[in-house]
Amino acid sequence: MAKRTAIIDIGSNSARLVIFEKKSRYGFNLICEQKSKVRIGEGAYEKEGYLQPPGIKRAFLTLQSFLHTINKYQVNQTLCVATSALRDAPNREAFVQWIKKELGLAIKVIDGNKEARYGAIAANNLLPVKDGITIDIGGGSSDMALIKDGQIVDTYSLNLGTVRLKELFFDKGLTPEVTHEKATAYIQQELLQLPEHFRHALAIGIGGTARTLSRGIMRQTAYPLDKLHAFSYEIENHRSYLDAITLSSAKKLKRFGLKKNRFDTIREGTLIFKEILAHIGAERVISSAVGVREGVFLEQLLKRDNLKFPSTINPSIVSILDRFKPMVTLEKRRKARQKLASSLYSVLQKDIGDDKAYENELQYALKLSGIGKTLTIYRSHQHAFYIAMQELNYGFTHEQILLISLLLRMYGKELLNKPLFEQYKPLLPEKQTLLWLSFIYTLTVLLHEASNRADIRFTYENRTLRILSDKPLHLVKEKIKALEKPVPFAIIIEDEKSIPKNTLLGI
Repeated sequence: MAKRTAIIDIGSNSARLVIFEKKSRYGFNLICEQKSKVRIGEGAYEKEGYLQPPGIKRAFLTLQSFLHTINKYQVNQTLCVATSALRDAPNREAFVQWIKKELGLAIKVIDGNKEARYGAIAANNLLPVKDGITIDIGGGSSDMALIKDGQIVDTYSLNLGTVRLKELFFDKGLTPEVTHEKATAYIQQELLQLPEHFRHALAIGIGGTARTLSRGIMRQTAYPLDKLHAFSYEIENHRSYLDAITLSSAKKLKRFGLKKNRFDTIREGTLIFKEILAHIGAERVISSAVGVREGVFLEQLLKRDNLKFPSTINPSIVSILDRFKPMVTLEKRRKARQKLASSLYSVLQKDIGDDKAYENELQYALKLSGIGKTLTIYRSHQHAFYIAMQELNYGFTHEQILLISLLLRMYGKELLNKPLFEQYKPLLPEKQTLLWLSFIYTLTVLLHEASNRADIRFTYENRTLRILSDKPLHLVKEKIKALEKPVPFAIIIEDEKSIPKNTLLGI
């Protein structure tokens, strides 16, 4: 696969460019993202779908600019897809051929089912979900996919889009109530075409409308983590908020905490989203910051893997390790450290009693424990925290992201950073559990760094943790003495002594 791949997505409302850089077999990261509100479908829905000159001109200038960026980044491969507005346009072939001739860019016009499938590929690989229905509301269509047990089982495309509804109903000068009534009837009629098996309690929100609403809800609720991807909410708790947006006048939209650049189509999008959620019986929404563009990229990356990352692979973890290259790079050493932590977690279960519920998060933190030293050894644990908070995006819940990041941050004498704990408390395990996990993480790192590949075992009886080693652990003893403990207990180290028996001390 090409080292750098550019994906251009031409939608009815916006055109976007993303450039991914591939570092290893499964490691990749986003290195460039650009967007332009081309509104290529503007005026088309009232003109039998024909693309109109203003939209065509904006699209041309945007694509021309994208190609300059692609050239600057020395991209190896460029893929361009176009969705609803172009596929509905009788003059699409003339536009596609014109762009090919003038700019040398090949545009692939995809149908609604393909668009839905791309979004589902992205969500299925990059969100912590195995089941649900993806909903991607664009300017001209709403594309949906049904995911069951990690497999995409069906797709469907509805002629419901924000620009389409705006031109058919919201731009007619009617009162908000009358507009709402007519548009709702139109949406509900279209939804009758959706196959009966498109029913699920979890909706996966893809695209601008879903992201904008999630951002608004995050602001309304003072959500502690500023990360949209994998943010989730219960629909019933925010039903009145969604209802109010659909009935609002354009001038009053600012009171909902929404981005101003979404005001022109957010009422239409919210109404479509709300009606789809009700129709499929959704109870919860999880937000996706990935969609068609990531799906196009992953289709190529994972074509030999049945379009799914292997169960042992998390793309965020791979990407971080590829780019920040922690000192513990040998797989054998990494596995030894993880085995050490697992053993310690097991023997301490007598006091912890959580059935090792957080072992995955603990193991991921240990995999990443050296990433901060890539920048500098001083305060490397703080650097590791910030790297993890920014880069742990794919396949994790917000709770997991925070726990892994805070374990990386809490390396040292104290097991809990109180300001961070208070800031993110609603998304973290209870305090005592966090103290135990931090203790296990910190002790494992200390032992592994100072043990020189020793064979280390643990026992825990009568509130005494014994650390048995076949090699000296002199350097770690002082640090362990100063280490805070989750509860009072003794730590005894029984290691091989490093001083030869016949040595005369003091000479």
